[in-house]
Amino acid sequence: MSTVSAAPATQPMATRSRSSSQFPRQRVKRRTSRRTTNPARENAAKALFGVEIGGTKIQVVAGSLEAKILARHRFAVDASRGAAGILTQIKSAFDDLLQKFRPLSAAIAFGGPVDWRTSVTCRSHQVEGWTDFALANWAAKILGAPVTIDNDANIGALAEAVRGAGTGQNPVFYVTLGSGVGGGLVVNQAIYHGAKPGESEIGHVRLDRSGTTVEQRCSGWAIDKKIRALSREHPNSILAGLIGKTAGAEAKHLKPALEKRDPLAAQILSRLGEDLGFGLSHVAHLFHPEVIILGGGLSFIGEPLRSAVASNLSRFTMEAFRPTPAIRLAALGEDVVPLGCLLAARQLVQ
Repeated sequence: MSTVSAAPATQPMATRSRSSSQFPRQRVKRRTSRRTTNPARENAAKALFGVEIGGTKIQVVAGSLEAKILARHRFAVDASRGAAGILTQIKSAFDDLLQKFRPLSAAIAFGGPVDWRTSVTCRSHQVEGWTDFALANWAAKILGAPVTIDNDANIGALAEAVRGAGTGQNPVFYVTLGSGVGGGLVVNQAIYHGAKPGESEIGHVRLDRSGTTVEQRCSGWAIDKKIRALSREHPNSILAGLIGKTAGAEAKHLKPALEKRDPLAAQILSRLGEDLGFGLSHVAHLFHPEVIILGGGLSFIGEPLRSAVASNLSRFTMEAFRPTPAIRLAALGEDVVPLGCLLAARQLVQ
Protein backbone atom coordinates (compact mmCIF):
# COMPACT_ATOMS: atom_id res chain seq x y z
CA MET A 1 0.00 0.00 0.00
CA SER A 2 1.27 3.47 -0.85
CA THR A 3 0.81 6.69 1.04
CA VAL A 4 1.51 10.07 -0.54
CA SER A 5 2.17 13.35 1.22
CA ALA A 6 3.51 16.78 0.37
CA ALA A 7 5.16 17.35 3.73
CA PRO A 8 7.79 15.57 5.87
CA ALA A 9 6.75 12.35 7.56
CA THR A 10 7.41 11.32 11.14
CA GLN A 11 9.66 8.54 12.39
CA PRO A 12 11.66 5.49 11.23
CA MET A 13 13.40 2.21 11.32
CA ALA A 14 16.27 1.22 9.18
CA THR A 15 17.92 -1.82 7.47
CA ARG A 16 20.61 -4.55 5.88
CA SER A 17 21.94 -12.42 4.02
CA ARG A 18 22.96 -13.54 1.03
CA SER A 19 20.54 -13.81 -1.89
CA SER A 20 20.13 -15.29 -5.33
CA SER A 21 19.13 -12.91 -8.08
CA GLN A 22 15.69 -12.87 -9.66
CA PHE A 23 17.16 -10.81 -12.46
CA PRO A 24 19.67 -11.79 -15.12
CA ARG A 25 23.17 -10.45 -14.58
CA GLN A 26 23.32 -7.09 -16.35
CA ARG A 27 26.20 -5.42 -18.12
CA VAL A 28 26.62 -1.93 -16.67
CA LYS A 29 25.77 0.86 -19.05
CA ARG A 30 25.86 4.61 -18.74
CA ARG A 31 23.89 5.91 -15.77
CA THR A 32 21.92 8.42 -17.81
CA SER A 33 19.19 8.03 -20.36
CA ARG A 34 18.46 10.29 -23.33
CA ARG A 35 15.56 12.57 -22.43
CA THR A 36 12.67 12.45 -24.88
CA THR A 37 10.73 15.61 -25.69
CA ASN A 38 7.58 15.76 -23.61
CA PRO A 39 5.88 19.19 -23.43
CA ALA A 40 4.01 18.34 -20.23
CA ARG A 41 7.21 17.26 -18.50
CA GLU A 42 9.19 20.23 -19.83
CA ASN A 43 6.67 22.57 -18.21
CA ALA A 44 6.77 20.71 -14.89
CA ALA A 45 8.75 22.01 -11.94
CA LYS A 46 12.41 21.01 -11.90
CA ALA A 47 13.20 18.67 -9.03
CA LEU A 48 15.63 16.23 -7.52
CA PHE A 49 14.39 12.67 -6.90
CA GLY A 50 15.35 10.34 -4.07
CA VAL A 51 14.58 6.70 -3.30
CA GLU A 52 15.11 4.83 -0.04
CA ILE A 53 15.06 1.03 -0.35
CA GLY A 54 15.08 -0.47 3.13
CA GLY A 55 14.29 -3.81 4.68
CA THR A 56 10.91 -2.69 5.98
CA LYS A 57 9.95 0.40 4.01
CA ILE A 58 10.38 2.23 0.71
CA GLN A 59 10.31 6.02 0.36
CA VAL A 60 10.30 7.89 -2.94
CA VAL A 61 10.55 11.68 -2.80
CA ALA A 62 10.82 14.72 -5.03
CA GLY A 63 12.66 17.73 -3.69
CA SER A 64 13.80 21.23 -4.49
CA LEU A 65 17.30 22.22 -5.57
CA GLU A 66 17.80 23.30 -1.96
CA ALA A 67 17.18 19.65 -0.99
CA LYS A 68 13.82 20.29 0.63
CA ILE A 69 11.29 17.46 0.37
CA LEU A 70 8.26 18.52 -1.68
CA ALA A 71 6.36 15.25 -2.18
CA ARG A 72 6.66 11.72 -0.85
CA HIS A 73 5.41 8.19 -1.50
CA ARG A 74 5.85 5.63 1.27
CA PHE A 75 5.42 1.83 0.94
CA ALA A 76 5.78 -1.15 3.25
CA VAL A 77 8.15 -3.83 1.96
CA ASP A 78 6.62 -7.21 1.15
CA ALA A 79 9.72 -9.42 1.25
CA SER A 80 7.79 -12.33 -0.29
CA ARG A 81 7.54 -10.37 -3.56
CA GLY A 82 11.30 -9.91 -3.71
CA ALA A 83 13.09 -7.16 -5.61
CA ALA A 84 10.55 -7.31 -8.44
CA GLY A 85 7.79 -6.20 -6.06
CA ILE A 86 9.85 -3.28 -4.81
CA LEU A 87 10.65 -2.15 -8.34
CA THR A 88 6.94 -2.16 -9.13
CA GLN A 89 6.27 0.06 -6.11
CA ILE A 90 9.03 2.49 -7.07
CA LYS A 91 7.85 2.62 -10.68
CA SER A 92 4.31 3.54 -9.56
CA ALA A 93 5.70 6.37 -7.42
CA PHE A 94 7.86 7.62 -10.30
CA ASP A 95 4.84 7.62 -12.62
CA ASP A 96 2.91 9.81 -10.20
CA LEU A 97 5.74 12.22 -9.44
CA LEU A 98 6.57 12.65 -13.13
CA GLN A 99 3.13 14.18 -13.60
CA LYS A 100 4.21 17.07 -11.38
CA PHE A 101 8.00 17.25 -11.50
CA ARG A 102 10.80 17.12 -14.09
CA PRO A 103 13.78 15.29 -12.55
CA LEU A 104 17.20 16.84 -13.01
CA SER A 105 18.91 13.93 -11.24
CA ALA A 106 18.20 11.20 -8.69
CA ALA A 107 19.93 9.22 -5.96
CA ILE A 108 18.92 5.84 -4.59
CA ALA A 109 19.82 4.64 -1.09
CA PHE A 110 19.98 0.86 -0.98
CA GLY A 111 19.75 -1.28 2.16
CA GLY A 112 22.79 -3.44 1.46
CA PRO A 113 26.25 -3.31 -0.13
CA VAL A 114 26.54 -1.65 -3.53
CA ASP A 115 29.25 -0.90 -6.07
CA TRP A 116 28.85 2.87 -5.98
CA ARG A 117 31.21 3.34 -8.94
CA THR A 118 29.03 1.30 -11.32
CA SER A 119 25.73 1.81 -9.44
CA VAL A 120 25.10 -1.93 -9.26
CA THR A 121 23.64 -3.55 -6.14
CA CYS A 122 25.74 -6.39 -4.71
CA ARG A 123 23.05 -8.06 -2.61
CA SER A 124 20.35 -7.41 -0.02
CA HIS A 125 20.43 -8.95 3.45
CA GLN A 126 16.63 -8.84 3.74
CA VAL A 127 15.05 -9.23 0.30
CA GLU A 128 15.84 -11.73 -2.46
CA GLY A 129 16.61 -10.69 -6.01
CA TRP A 130 19.07 -7.81 -5.83
CA THR A 131 22.35 -9.59 -6.63
CA ASP A 132 24.31 -7.72 -9.34
CA PHE A 133 21.35 -5.63 -10.48
CA ALA A 134 22.05 -2.42 -12.44
CA LEU A 135 19.63 -0.34 -10.39
CA ALA A 136 20.72 3.11 -11.56
CA ASN A 137 20.36 2.14 -15.24
CA TRP A 138 16.86 0.87 -14.54
CA ALA A 139 15.83 4.13 -12.86
CA ALA A 140 17.54 6.38 -15.40
CA LYS A 141 15.52 4.85 -18.25
CA ILE A 142 12.30 5.82 -16.47
CA LEU A 143 13.36 9.25 -15.26
CA GLY A 144 15.43 10.41 -18.23
CA ALA A 145 17.98 11.84 -15.82
CA PRO A 146 21.33 10.83 -14.27
CA VAL A 147 21.03 8.46 -11.31
CA THR A 148 23.50 7.41 -8.64
CA ILE A 149 23.18 4.83 -5.86
CA ASP A 150 24.84 4.28 -2.51
CA ASN A 151 24.33 2.31 0.67
CA ASP A 152 21.45 3.65 2.78
CA ALA A 153 23.56 4.18 5.90
CA ASN A 154 26.11 6.16 3.88
CA ILE A 155 23.31 8.34 2.57
CA GLY A 156 21.88 8.80 6.06
CA ALA A 157 25.32 9.74 7.31
CA LEU A 158 25.59 12.45 4.65
CA ALA A 159 22.25 13.94 5.67
CA GLU A 160 23.05 14.01 9.38
CA ALA A 161 26.52 15.45 8.72
CA VAL A 162 25.26 18.26 6.47
CA ARG A 163 21.79 19.03 7.86
CA GLY A 164 21.43 17.11 11.12
CA ALA A 165 23.15 16.34 14.41
CA GLY A 166 26.62 16.40 12.83
CA THR A 167 26.41 19.89 11.37
CA GLY A 168 29.71 21.68 11.91
CA GLN A 169 31.55 18.50 12.95
CA ASN A 170 34.23 16.62 11.00
CA PRO A 171 34.57 13.66 10.62
CA VAL A 172 31.07 12.34 11.38
CA PHE A 173 30.20 8.67 11.92
CA TYR A 174 26.57 7.57 11.73
CA VAL A 175 25.15 4.27 12.95
CA THR A 176 21.59 3.26 12.13
CA LEU A 177 19.92 0.86 14.56
CA GLY A 178 16.94 -0.60 12.77
CA SER A 179 16.02 -4.02 11.47
CA GLY A 180 19.77 -4.31 10.93
CA VAL A 181 22.74 -2.17 11.91
CA GLY A 182 24.53 -0.03 9.33
CA GLY A 183 27.14 2.68 9.41
CA GLY A 184 28.51 5.55 7.37
CA LEU A 185 31.48 7.89 7.63
CA VAL A 186 31.47 11.44 6.27
CA VAL A 187 34.73 13.38 5.92
CA ASN A 188 34.70 17.00 4.75
CA GLN A 189 30.96 16.63 3.96
CA ALA A 190 31.63 13.74 1.56
CA ILE A 191 30.90 10.05 2.03
CA TYR A 192 34.03 8.00 2.69
CA HIS A 193 34.19 5.03 0.31
CA GLY A 194 36.42 2.01 0.61
CA ALA A 195 37.03 -0.69 -1.96
CA LYS A 196 34.10 -2.66 -3.43
CA PRO A 197 31.66 -3.71 -2.09
CA GLY A 198 31.45 -1.44 0.93
CA GLU A 199 32.81 0.21 4.04
CA SER A 200 31.82 1.34 7.54
CA GLU A 201 29.81 -1.85 8.14
CA ILE A 202 29.75 -1.47 11.92
CA GLY A 203 26.91 -3.99 12.12
CA HIS A 204 29.24 -6.76 10.99
CA VAL A 205 32.05 -5.90 13.40
CA ARG A 206 32.58 -8.91 15.69
CA LEU A 207 32.11 -8.65 19.43
CA ASP A 208 33.94 -11.93 20.15
CA ARG A 209 35.98 -14.64 18.44
CA SER A 210 32.96 -16.92 18.04
CA GLY A 211 31.58 -14.55 15.41
CA THR A 212 28.88 -12.66 17.31
CA THR A 213 28.38 -9.32 15.55
CA VAL A 214 27.11 -5.92 16.60
CA GLU A 215 24.02 -6.49 14.45
CA GLN A 216 23.23 -9.77 16.23
CA ARG A 217 23.16 -7.92 19.54
CA CYS A 218 22.12 -4.35 18.76
CA SER A 219 19.67 -4.39 15.84
CA GLY A 220 15.96 -3.77 16.32
CA TRP A 221 15.23 -7.39 15.46
CA ALA A 222 17.82 -8.59 18.00
CA ILE A 223 16.29 -6.44 20.75
CA ASP A 224 12.79 -7.65 19.81
CA LYS A 225 13.99 -11.24 20.22
CA LYS A 226 15.66 -10.51 23.55
CA ILE A 227 12.58 -8.75 24.90
CA ARG A 228 10.33 -11.66 23.89
CA ALA A 229 12.61 -14.18 25.61
CA LEU A 230 13.07 -12.21 28.84
CA SER A 231 9.38 -11.30 29.05
CA ARG A 232 8.51 -15.00 29.07
CA GLU A 233 10.92 -15.45 31.97
CA HIS A 234 9.50 -12.38 33.77
CA PRO A 235 5.76 -12.34 32.89
CA ASN A 236 4.95 -9.93 35.73
CA SER A 237 7.36 -7.24 34.57
CA ILE A 238 6.14 -3.89 33.31
CA LEU A 239 7.73 -4.60 29.94
CA ALA A 240 5.89 -7.93 29.60
CA GLY A 241 2.64 -6.17 30.44
CA LEU A 242 3.20 -3.52 27.77
CA ILE A 243 3.92 -6.13 25.12
CA GLY A 244 0.92 -8.31 25.93
CA LYS A 245 0.33 -11.10 23.45
CA THR A 246 1.25 -9.12 20.34
CA ALA A 247 4.33 -10.25 18.42
CA GLY A 248 6.67 -7.94 16.51
CA ALA A 249 8.22 -4.52 17.16
CA GLU A 250 8.65 -5.29 20.85
CA ALA A 251 11.50 -2.77 21.06
CA LYS A 252 9.05 0.13 20.81
CA HIS A 253 7.89 -0.73 24.35
CA LEU A 254 11.37 -0.34 25.81
CA LYS A 255 11.20 3.44 26.21
CA PRO A 256 7.86 3.55 28.11
CA ALA A 257 9.03 0.65 30.29
CA LEU A 258 12.20 2.58 31.13
CA GLU A 259 10.13 5.64 31.98
CA LYS A 260 8.23 3.44 34.46
CA ARG A 261 11.58 2.33 35.94
CA ASP A 262 11.12 -1.31 34.95
CA PRO A 263 14.18 -3.34 36.10
CA LEU A 264 13.86 -5.70 33.13
CA ALA A 265 13.92 -2.81 30.65
CA ALA A 266 16.91 -1.34 32.49
CA GLN A 267 18.73 -4.68 32.20
CA ILE A 268 18.15 -4.81 28.43
CA LEU A 269 19.27 -1.19 27.98
CA SER A 270 22.41 -1.81 30.04
CA ARG A 271 23.48 -4.72 27.83
CA LEU A 272 22.60 -2.81 24.65
CA GLY A 273 24.67 0.18 25.76
CA GLU A 274 27.61 -2.06 26.64
CA ASP A 275 27.56 -3.98 23.35
CA LEU A 276 27.13 -0.89 21.20
CA GLY A 277 29.69 1.11 23.15
CA PHE A 278 32.22 -1.73 22.71
CA GLY A 279 31.48 -1.95 18.98
CA LEU A 280 31.82 1.79 18.51
CA SER A 281 35.12 1.85 20.40
CA HIS A 282 36.62 0.30 17.24
CA VAL A 283 35.28 3.27 15.28
CA ALA A 284 36.91 5.63 17.77
CA HIS A 285 40.26 3.84 17.54
CA LEU A 286 40.23 3.61 13.73
CA PHE A 287 38.76 6.98 12.70
CA HIS A 288 38.36 9.10 15.86
CA PRO A 289 35.43 11.10 14.48
CA GLU A 290 34.37 14.25 16.29
CA VAL A 291 30.86 12.89 16.70
CA ILE A 292 29.06 9.55 16.47
CA ILE A 293 25.35 9.82 15.69
CA LEU A 294 22.80 7.20 16.71
CA GLY A 295 19.93 6.82 14.23
CA GLY A 296 17.29 4.28 13.28
CA GLY A 297 14.30 3.06 15.26
CA LEU A 298 16.17 2.18 18.45
CA SER A 299 17.50 5.74 18.68
CA PHE A 300 14.00 6.81 19.73
CA ILE A 301 14.77 5.34 23.14
CA GLY A 302 16.43 8.72 23.43
CA GLU A 303 18.68 10.00 26.18
CA PRO A 304 18.85 6.74 28.18
CA LEU A 305 20.39 5.02 25.14
CA ARG A 306 22.68 7.93 24.29
CA SER A 307 24.10 8.17 27.79
CA ALA A 308 24.50 4.37 28.10
CA VAL A 309 26.47 4.24 24.85
CA ALA A 310 28.56 7.29 25.74
CA SER A 311 29.63 5.91 29.13
CA ASN A 312 30.55 2.52 27.67
CA LEU A 313 32.39 4.07 24.73
CA SER A 314 34.61 5.93 27.18
CA ARG A 315 35.10 2.71 29.17
CA PHE A 316 36.31 0.74 26.13
CA THR A 317 38.41 3.46 24.47
CA MET A 318 42.06 3.88 25.39
CA GLU A 319 42.86 6.76 27.70
CA ALA A 320 44.96 8.61 25.11
CA PHE A 321 41.84 8.97 22.93
CA ARG A 322 39.78 10.65 25.64
CA PRO A 323 37.63 12.63 25.55
CA THR A 324 35.94 10.16 23.26
CA PRO A 325 33.80 11.26 20.29
CA ALA A 326 30.58 12.96 21.32
CA ILE A 327 27.54 10.68 21.11
CA ARG A 328 24.44 12.39 19.72
CA LEU A 329 20.96 11.29 18.73
CA ALA A 330 20.02 11.68 15.07
CA ALA A 331 18.04 14.83 14.34
CA LEU A 332 16.29 14.10 11.03
CA GLY A 333 13.94 11.22 11.90
CA GLU A 334 12.34 9.49 8.92
CA ASP A 335 13.60 12.21 6.60
CA VAL A 336 17.24 11.23 7.08
CA VAL A 337 17.65 8.91 4.08
CA PRO A 338 15.35 10.77 1.63
CA LEU A 339 17.08 14.05 2.49
CA GLY A 340 20.47 12.42 2.04
CA CYS A 341 19.33 11.21 -1.38
CA LEU A 342 18.42 14.75 -2.40
CA LEU A 343 21.83 16.00 -1.25
CA ALA A 344 23.56 13.24 -3.24
CA ALA A 345 21.39 13.89 -6.30
CA ARG A 346 22.22 17.59 -6.14
CA GLN A 347 25.92 16.76 -6.48
CA LEU A 348 25.18 15.31 -9.93
CA VAL A 349 23.96 18.66 -11.27
CA GLN A 350 26.27 21.10 -9.48
